[in-house]
Amino acid sequence: MLKPNEWYSICITWSGRAQRLRVYINGAILYEEPLDPIPQILDPNGTLTLGVSHFVDTNGEVRPESGTNLLGEVGLFMIWSKEFRSEELRRMNCVDGDILSWDLRHWKYDYPPEPDYSLHCACSHYKIKAWTFIAKSTNPGDNSLSFHELTRIWLESIFPVNISVQEIFVSPASQSCRVVNNSAALYAQQPQEWGKLPNVIGEKDFCCEVYVNVEPASYVEVIQEHITELLSKPFTNNVFTLMAEPNSIFVLPVEILPLVTKPPPSVSSALPKTESATLSKPVQPSSMSTTEEPLDLNETAVESDMFFRVNATLNMTSSVAKPKDVIKKWIKSLLEVNTAMTVLNLVATEISNRNMKKNTELITSYSQEKQYFCSFHVQNSRRDNATEIILLIHEALKSKYDNGTFIIQTGDVVVRLIEPQNCPEDTMSTIYGLYRWAETAPQETQIMLCEKPASERASRFCKLNIENDQTSWADPDMTNCDITLSITDLSNVTVTADNAAEVVDMIQDLIDVQLNNSSHLSSSELGVIVTKLHEVVDVSIIEPDVGVHIVNIVADILVSETDVTPVSNNLLDLTDRMGNNMEFQSEYASLTAPALALSMVNVDPGDFNGLTFGVSLSSTVNPEVFVNQSFVSNPLPKTSATIALPSVLNNFFPSGGRNTTRVQFQFYGTLDLFQDPFITDTTKSNWTVNSYIVSASINNTHIINLQDRVVVTLTHTNPKQPEDRVQCMFWDFQKNSGLGGWNSSGCETQSISSYQTSCLCDHLTHFAVLLDVSRSPISESDSQILTVISFVGCGISSIFLGITLLTYLFFEKLRQDYPSKILVNLSVALLGLNMLFLLDSWLASFSNYGLCITTAATLHYFLLATFTWMGLEAVHMYFALVKVFNTYIPSYILKFCVIGWGLPLIIVGLVLAIDKDAYGNLIIEEAVVEDISTDPFCWLQNDVFFYVTVVAFVLLILLSNISVFIVVLIQIKQMKLNKPTANSHSSMQDLRAVASLTVLLGLTWLMGFFSFGPGRVVIMYLFSICNTLQGFFVFLFHCLLKENVRKQWRIHLCCGRFRLSDTSDWSRSVTVGGHSKKDNLFNSDSFASNNTSSLRSLTPPQN
Repeated sequence: MLKPNEWYSICITWSGRAQRLRVYINGAILYEEPLDPIPQILDPNGTLTLGVSHFVDTNGEVRPESGTNLLGEVGLFMIWSKEFRSEELRRMNCVDGDILSWDLRHWKYDYPPEPDYSLHCACSHYKIKAWTFIAKSTNPGDNSLSFHELTRIWLESIFPVNISVQEIFVSPASQSCRVVNNSAALYAQQPQEWGKLPNVIGEKDFCCEVYVNVEPASYVEVIQEHITELLSKPFTNNVFTLMAEPNSIFVLPVEILPLVTKPPPSVSSALPKTESATLSKPVQPSSMSTTEEPLDLNETAVESDMFFRVNATLNMTSSVAKPKDVIKKWIKSLLEVNTAMTVLNLVATEISNRNMKKNTELITSYSQEKQYFCSFHVQNSRRDNATEIILLIHEALKSKYDNGTFIIQTGDVVVRLIEPQNCPEDTMSTIYGLYRWAETAPQETQIMLCEKPASERASRFCKLNIENDQTSWADPDMTNCDITLSITDLSNVTVTADNAAEVVDMIQDLIDVQLNNSSHLSSSELGVIVTKLHEVVDVSIIEPDVGVHIVNIVADILVSETDVTPVSNNLLDLTDRMGNNMEFQSEYASLTAPALALSMVNVDPGDFNGLTFGVSLSSTVNPEVFVNQSFVSNPLPKTSATIALPSVLNNFFPSGGRNTTRVQFQFYGTLDLFQDPFITDTTKSNWTVNSYIVSASINNTHIINLQDRVVVTLTHTNPKQPEDRVQCMFWDFQKNSGLGGWNSSGCETQSISSYQTSCLCDHLTHFAVLLDVSRSPISESDSQILTVISFVGCGISSIFLGITLLTYLFFEKLRQDYPSKILVNLSVALLGLNMLFLLDSWLASFSNYGLCITTAATLHYFLLATFTWMGLEAVHMYFALVKVFNTYIPSYILKFCVIGWGLPLIIVGLVLAIDKDAYGNLIIEEAVVEDISTDPFCWLQNDVFFYVTVVAFVLLILLSNISVFIVVLIQIKQMKLNKPTANSHSSMQDLRAVASLTVLLGLTWLMGFFSFGPGRVVIMYLFSICNTLQGFFVFLFHCLLKENVRKQWRIHLCCGRFRLSDTSDWSRSVTVGGHSKKDNLFNSDSFASNNTSSLRSLTPPQN
């Protein structure tokens, strides 16, 4: 019940489309009633009375009815053209109606209304409408100012500082000064011919509409009176005198200031000119409410614009860079000759492979002629005769244009009237609040106040689509609105089939906002999102657009730093169920997002011959999906993952009719959803995932124990080294107490190359390849450092090996004993190995098949030769110190050479004879297929040959060498005990002797077999330094630190006092019969024995 003697705000809203009527009291809904679905239309020329019912007599006079008078008072009665929400109504207490205003000049009354000064309200935004006169111009020569500029000068001069001018719109004197229903239309009504002041003295009048802002907000009636008083006074400066006609001044409070879209630039002067001025019409103005004078209601009622669809073919001869842009400008210049007509949605498509006809009128060459098909809409803002407009458009486009640079000639032209529907009323739940967008005409923008802050606006455009001539809502622009919803608030949202798409949109928007402000989602936020997405999948059929949003949401979560481990299985189940519930028209559909791809294929069990799914992933774009309707066991080219399903799967398809079976493939380019606690704990496991994850499933079916296995081929994320071990595994959802984990049951691993592994599995699930990290390559930074060490060390060794060889080859006296000759052969093999290693990548870069095989085989040969000569060095030591005494071996060095150079040649020859393709380029044969970038290198590609001819051979040599090394050390120890004078040598000399033996026997290579465990990186560094510098150490111990070599240098290479005489006592004492006169612990290049007979026994008699 309403209390007496109190004012109440009563509002009645109705919507024909929503078919409802609501009654509000003080902003709260009191009553709601459905309306008759049959639309009700008011007859024109009606009347409205307040406070009493009425009828119209036969003379057309309005007569009140007695007994139905209002028992109370009415004030601020207004009518708007849209239905408001309750929260909007609370902000409308001061805003004037745009259909009917509470202005006493609009009402007829017998007795003046009684004012109630208690009904005050304050407002900041006002619209001023007035008929303006330029009374005189004292400076006829100054015509540089437009009416718009004159109005701004005038108003900014007379208004106080608290009244700021926002927007000004003027219309010409030829039009009546009546309300135009939108502000942008006024802006467009300014033809060029009257845009400047005349250069003659006289009077001009024009209509102006001005929007001002008053700060602080003040009582409406006070502002209205003040502004009216200011505008009624003449304003004079030294150029003009200007004033507004007092009876035409309207100052009306408005809800918000207008949203104005400025006109686009005029057509380029390079296009054809027309007799009338050319203006571009602005984008169709917004449907934001503006205030009208009710007295002109019938005259100013807005009629909908007319729309036309135009299809035309154009022949264009030109050499311009962007012909389509020229065509668009040309069409606009022909049709947009006034503000009534606007060209929209113009699309020009070149027509190829047509039969060109020679046109003798063309000036340029025949080969430059092209044909285009153009489609566009024409919007006409006047309700003219449609037939006349069609003829006008047709005749305008039929004109030929030739400006000397290009020629445009129109072919077929089809113009038809279309009647697109308005965009329907749409209630939208967003993260910015609940918005109900009113029904809006095509090409108009609906404006609403933001829920927060109330002073800002949201907009939404009703667009006319060129594809189907139908209207649709564009996405709303909420840039100026504040978010009113958080992720945790989603838990209060009930998901239904009707709002499922809106909920997904809200989730996407909230995630975007959250991840822009933070790098991750909290566990509670993640839980709410996953729960709501499950509800969406459960309650509705998933449309492709909604599916795309869900996939993007999951992808955004995965690429962020959010910990998804607690909900990983839930997310996997979500994507699987979403794929099964998706509805699409074609045979298959694919959804992709960064690091994520889904493909759904509807199959006919009777025609199923297998199915192959492949994905190619690039770091910069979404995955690319390939689907082959057959079983392809080999990997598809340039794919990161391939899974091939055999035809035997049709035995597991669910029963039902056609298109009831759906095969779903999923690809994950990130491992976040597959975190096995056992694998991630490096203290418990040495395994790591070394591929992307791919899966296949069939709706409502569990596939196990397949006779013909599923073939899954996965590309390694890190290339597999020859010693690495890989294993195919699948994601077991039941493992680790339901958290999931990797399981190898039912999968057979087949290594294809260093870059790919094939898995043969008897079931369907998520598959990946795991790598044993205890034997995997080291980190990228360490790998780069080791590469530099290897190349620098090999380069240094090559230089000093060259010096060593020149020294021993040039000075004959240095190579008279067997150890020196063995050293020379070892140095040649080492030099060949180092040089081939340095040149390998360069030779491989030529991508020459034969050259690469030759390089790899030669490198293999020198590696085997190096270890063979190191083994022969050990054999010589064994014969000299342990086995042979006073025994002569004929052709001793020749036999060593046959073994040292012949045995490697036999091994390499056998490899080439068995399979020459065992040698090759890693990049040419493997990495090109997987599109992996790495340095090329020619080497053994076959694991069997590598392990047999390299690993086994080297290990055998090194085991023999270390055995000889130990025996030699024991023998030397015994000799020292037998001859006490030998104990006088320093420990440093003994250490140098041991280091010399280590280098000669290649014992540092043993470190390569111990490069595992926690200290593997350190061992790898020691391995690279010691072995790449082996040639330098040979020079150090067997040239630089050998006294006889240094004195040979001084005899032959030095001058003056540094030079030694060739007849000195030392020169005559150099190694006769294979030993030195010096009684050192180690002799010559190999060792020295105090029992010199052991050396002489291997030396042939001297003549």
